[in-house]
Amino acid sequence: MIDVNKPETIRITCAPGLIGYLEGEVAALGYTIESSKPTSLEIKASLHDAMRLNLYLRTGFNVLYLLKEFECLNPDELYEHVNSIDWEELISPDEYLSVVSSVDTPAITDWRFASLKAKDAIVDKVAIAVGSRPDSGPLRENVVVHLYWKASSCQIYLNTSGKKLADRNYRKLPHKAPMQETLAAAVILATGYDGSVPLVNPMCGSGTLAIEAALIASGRPPGLLRSNFGFMHQKEFDAELWQAMRREAKKIRNKQPVAPILATDNDPKAIWAAKKNAETAGVHHMIKFDVCDFADTTIPEEQGIVILNPEYGERMGEEAELEKTYKLIGDFFKKRCPGWTGYVFTGNLDLAKKIGLKASRRMEFQNAKIDCRLLKYEMYKGTRREDRKT
Repeated sequence: MIDVNKPETIRITCAPGLIGYLEGEVAALGYTIESSKPTSLEIKASLHDAMRLNLYLRTGFNVLYLLKEFECLNPDELYEHVNSIDWEELISPDEYLSVVSSVDTPAITDWRFASLKAKDAIVDKVAIAVGSRPDSGPLRENVVVHLYWKASSCQIYLNTSGKKLADRNYRKLPHKAPMQETLAAAVILATGYDGSVPLVNPMCGSGTLAIEAALIASGRPPGLLRSNFGFMHQKEFDAELWQAMRREAKKIRNKQPVAPILATDNDPKAIWAAKKNAETAGVHHMIKFDVCDFADTTIPEEQGIVILNPEYGERMGEEAELEKTYKLIGDFFKKRCPGWTGYVFTGNLDLAKKIGLKASRRMEFQNAKIDCRLLKYEMYKGTRREDRKT
């Protein structure tokens, strides 16, 4: 029987480039980081802690609870080790099981075979113990088990998140190529934004940056937006404790008034989608949306942060068209935003040079497989030169 209060290794994963922000979040929640890699970190914590982490983390992907670690030389040994776990104490035969594998070993050539072996070991154990076996398949919505097999080293984890935490459940209406929620949260955190100054987001698309900013400003944990996590489908799930955690999380509010958040786009369909997404997220009252060209965005008198995520020009012929847009961003910063701090998130540094301003800081990110930068621009008032090249 698994002791839900006993500290065990928990591995928290994230997208490339986000590990520093995830480390900050985990430390702020009071946990000691045992080890860290480019896309994951490890702590010692309980299954109950895993529930809390799923509720509060903004930049993590999955919260994985270690069930067993072992040496493995072939698929038959894998089956035996996985089958030795007391799965009948974790999984009901009425549940749905998914096995996800990350395999890098000469013992096997196809990760799908490793997943199949692990799945068979799990359902066979449950069937022998209780007389029936759970259904299984690719949907990562209920019980999700992760297998990591590198060389001869194997780890079996229970994925307490289920679907990635990036799936906040508010983006019902995406528009074009929206930024992933965890990346958007990290970008907002990278600006130092806390809701105390205005935030303006021209080119807002489906509103992900503005919505994540509103969640951060209000102090609202993103896990409150989801009704389904992997830990809910294990036999040891403490529904009463989970509801108590949710009630406590709902009490969290930024005690200071939140400064205005403005989001604009020249596409009425984008603004319509952004408004609907903000309503679903419960932050629509915090964001003022407007349809206009980015250069016509209203800038409040109080100085704050302005952030844009222009297109990168990924297809042939697009860069030439976008050069004018990036130049206009520089003009917009200089003419409309004196005293403000500007940010441009882009995956095209050649286009960024057309902005015509010197970035005071460049922060590295990845959007899918695209190497990106968050460029920071200080729009000084007065005579300070602003026309140096990026």
